[in-house]
Amino acid sequence: MASRRRVLITGANGYIAAQTVGTFLKAGWAVRGAVRDLNSKTVRELAAHLAAEQEAGNFELVVVPDIRAPGAFDEAVQGVQAIAHLATPMAFDTGDVEYVIGTAVQGTLSILESALKAGESIKSFVLMSSIAAVRMTAPAPKTFTEEDWNTESEAAVKEAGEKAYGPMIYAASKAASERAFWDWVKRKEPPFGATALNPCWVAGPSLYLPSSPEGIVATSSFIWKVFSGQDFPKGPAGYGSHVDVRDVARMTEWAASHPEIASGERYILGGDGNIGVPQAAADVLREAYPDRRNIIKEGTPGEGYRPGYAIDPEGLNISGSKAIKATGQGWIPYDKLVLDAAKLFEGFL
Repeated sequence: MASRRRVLITGANGYIAAQTVGTFLKAGWAVRGAVRDLNSKTVRELAAHLAAEQEAGNFELVVVPDIRAPGAFDEAVQGVQAIAHLATPMAFDTGDVEYVIGTAVQGTLSILESALKAGESIKSFVLMSSIAAVRMTAPAPKTFTEEDWNTESEAAVKEAGEKAYGPMIYAASKAASERAFWDWVKRKEPPFGATALNPCWVAGPSLYLPSSPEGIVATSSFIWKVFSGQDFPKGPAGYGSHVDVRDVARMTEWAASHPEIASGERYILGGDGNIGVPQAAADVLREAYPDRRNIIKEGTPGEGYRPGYAIDPEGLNISGSKAIKATGQGWIPYDKLVLDAAKLFEGFL
């Protein structure tokens, strides 16, 4: 691994992180993936998929059992030139406020401190935040940009108390952890570049086919449900605005490689369109798979979304133009996102 730039990717067995691992490897980086447990199913699947890269010395896994612990990443950050911090608790199905928000914040601060102690070998630090740290309730029409901050979710969680639900807690955790990130950067003035990425609802093909449909990440499960003929899930997911997981991985590698541009910046990933609902996925898949038209439910074709998956100019929208301008590359279209995920899911048929 000595001949390549090396990046540490935390939560490497996650959906976004695994795709990010693959993108960094393709870009010529050596990758060190931090995970909580080498024996977890998703870690074993990732290791099996990247067995050749491990054998070649381009990929390795390290264990960080508790990202909240002081010094938890002291060893993992040694010898890396970049860090992509993607590990965070997911809260869609839990109401544990203290664990979710506390882990998101303390995990971020812990790895930042480890990076600072590592000296000047580290050139860039990329935090995976979320559009949930940007967007909040507002009167329409409005287009959210990187200048906006979600200032309501944390207060809403406190007010809700035991009635706080998963997505509300998740939004609060992302807003709190990103704010803690920028506060730390301002105080410590680290020698490395610092960037936050704020993706919209992330979907699209995973790095590899899970061992069963139960392993499909929640944010992409609507594609499998439609493709396999199940009833349409409620939508639109993430307020309808999607970004392909491959674009999120691409932007993470770009930010790590370009601290001279990305340092000190937030970038919204997605937006400016790609607004779809499960009906849109059904329309795409029924056209692409005519032999499955008796399986994929028809629903009401065209309902619930605009031609070209365009924004509603009178609604609440999100602009990802800053990232497009910085990189010179737009977002993978919604229909390709759906079709490429379905192509992977053919392995389950």
